[in-house]
Amino acid sequence: MARFKRQIMDDDGIRRALTRIAHEIVERNKGTEDIVIVGIKSRGAPLANRLADRIEEIEGIKPPVGLLDITPYRDDLQEEDKPGSRKDAALIPFGVTDKCVILVDDVLYTGRSVRAAMEALMDRGRPQLIQLAVLIDRGHRELPIRPDFVGKNVPTSSSESIAVCLHETDEKDEVLIIEDGSS
Repeated sequence: MARFKRQIMDDDGIRRALTRIAHEIVERNKGTEDIVIVGIKSRGAPLANRLADRIEEIEGIKPPVGLLDITPYRDDLQEEDKPGSRKDAALIPFGVTDKCVILVDDVLYTGRSVRAAMEALMDRGRPQLIQLAVLIDRGHRELPIRPDFVGKNVPTSSSESIAVCLHETDEKDEVLIIEDGSS
């Protein structure tokens, strides 16, 4: 049984991290030209919308926002266990070809979700550049994937997990470390 260990970010911490990431995105890309933001379902989507809002506050222009459901691209499911089809995996109302795609997720762990998301993006076009923004980087990579923008680095043990709670899905904003009960 999992149990609460400690809170590592509250609503103010999440807000500050997203504001900093938005500034870093604008600075690194010298503005917002050709930037689109794509959130990985489920908690990457509200984070993507929040980042777009912050960028609009900074630059006066809101980048387009899309959503990816990476389930059909996961490498840990058999084909018959994957719901939906690859063609239905994205709610991206814009083209990604020649765009700078900011891919957004809540937690970066092994890198497998990001690999699946990049494959899903490539099925929709050829971005000029893909940059990765994550709220939490907890380490333990299995693939050579590195975030470009990080809200907070949180080294964890294999017996711990990170729970990101967002107002849009969980009615409050906080990030928790959870101790897995299997150890």
